[in-house]
Amino acid sequence: MRIIHVHPDAPLKPAPGAACNGCGVCCLAEPCPLGMVLSLKRRGAYRLLRWDDAAQRYVCGVLARAGWWRGLVKRWIASGSGCDCSLEISG
Repeated sequence: MRIIHVHPDAPLKPAPGAACNGCGVCCLAEPCPLGMVLSLKRRGAYRLLRWDDAAQRYVCGVLARAGWWRGLVKRWIASGSGCDCSLEISG
């Protein structure tokens, strides 16, 4: 069993395949391939993940700052492809 700390106001994790709602569970558990390159680590929370108080959700720090390369970043992190996180949440 692993423990990850999720913001208390974060939305509940969506069902697999459902649209991402910014719950942060996947990125708090481990970085995506792009996150591995940018954070130089393969385990633990993605260090560029940010909590957005206004939106009440987690956002990718790289995607939030992406300019003309936003489409490429979205592809690299599979943004818009639905939840692929198989972790079970309790508590």
